[in-house]
Amino acid sequence: MKVLIVGGGGREHAIAVSMKKSSRLEKLYCVPGNAGIAQIAECEPSIGAMDFDRIIAYAREKAVDMVFVAPDDPLVGGLADKLEAAGFRVFGPDQKAAVLEGSKAFSKDLMKKYGIPTAAYETFDDPQKALDYLETAKMPIVLKADGLALGKGVLICNTLEEARAGVREIMLDKHFGNAGNRMVIEEFMTGREVSVLSFVDGRTILPMTSAQDHKRALDGDRGLNTGGMGNFSPSPFYTEEVDAFCRKYIYQPTVDAMAAEGRPFKGVIFFGLMLTPEGPKVLEYNARFGDPEAQVVLCRMKNDLLDVADACIDGTLDQVKLEFEDNAAVCVVLASEGYPVSYQKGYEITGLENFEGREDYYCFHAGTRSDEEGRVLTNGGRVLGITAKGATLKEARAKAYEAAEWVSFENKYMRHDIGKAIDEA
Repeated sequence: MKVLIVGGGGREHAIAVSMKKSSRLEKLYCVPGNAGIAQIAECEPSIGAMDFDRIIAYAREKAVDMVFVAPDDPLVGGLADKLEAAGFRVFGPDQKAAVLEGSKAFSKDLMKKYGIPTAAYETFDDPQKALDYLETAKMPIVLKADGLALGKGVLICNTLEEARAGVREIMLDKHFGNAGNRMVIEEFMTGREVSVLSFVDGRTILPMTSAQDHKRALDGDRGLNTGGMGNFSPSPFYTEEVDAFCRKYIYQPTVDAMAAEGRPFKGVIFFGLMLTPEGPKVLEYNARFGDPEAQVVLCRMKNDLLDVADACIDGTLDQVKLEFEDNAAVCVVLASEGYPVSYQKGYEITGLENFEGREDYYCFHAGTRSDEEGRVLTNGGRVLGITAKGATLKEARAKAYEAAEWVSFENKYMRHDIGKAIDEA
């Protein structure tokens, strides 16, 4: 099969690496791709993930058999629908199903309607009504921009003053653009956060191994929210009991709810969970692989990704047995100093050759590009996802931090406490 991956970050590099293992893969393409993906796939950097017409034309030109749409923006924007209308097999939800991530108000209303455990909430499209509501609300409280905001449209406010400022930031100053036209205000939940990715074919859901993200920019979970500064898999807090509860009360009910609403979901549902004292609850849904969750989950998957993607498209996931290695993986993101606010790019990255021929070590490119001389340069806030596997989480973590020193670039920055929770497990 010839496969086209849409996207150009660390998640897409992890998908490409996993896809390359398939004995059925004849040729791999990617738009726009990055310097790392370009080493294993034919990339077209001039085509962006939102250039729908050009993506379709490129898919036709290359006569691809499947298009794997990885990022949230094109899925919520309806790229899968347009590709299907053009006659292509597509991995990823259509626009009606991608609203699960595209609107937090939709997903909260869905959970309320179908009794799926989540935090109590209210939705507002009038800033003044939101401010009035806050006057009697319990602090801390969580404010969420309704639409897509690169994983950053969530504010945790500890005081009434912070919450008022948050409403202004989201709804009046439009810090997250049109994503802030509506806003969800929800109760602050406490507990361990866990991420579970799952394959879905419209009816059947197969959860993958668990993972745990680190969203904050600075050590000790301080600083601004980012797209993710690191990850580990599996989470020691995601026990068999938690898994059984989530399968019964969260995973299958979500798939059934979407089908009942006339929005059957095919692709990957990302469940962001909070393990509260009252039991697991849904923090958020995403309609695709997480980043950097994909980096630690896919490298541990034994199945052929192409086979599983086919089963999701064809509705035959009930015939698949998902299997993961009995080990662990840790990803440490190397970012540009100043991310997620402002940062310089265009610096040369050295030491990438240290990963060649090494088992259990991965250097997933996120924000990189090649110049005319073939040098690899930084090209984003999150630059590389240094990932390592080990027999245990502690071993994987030690190897990931060891490998993070193999590469260098000006303004390189990373958190030094990714997976610290492992010590408390």
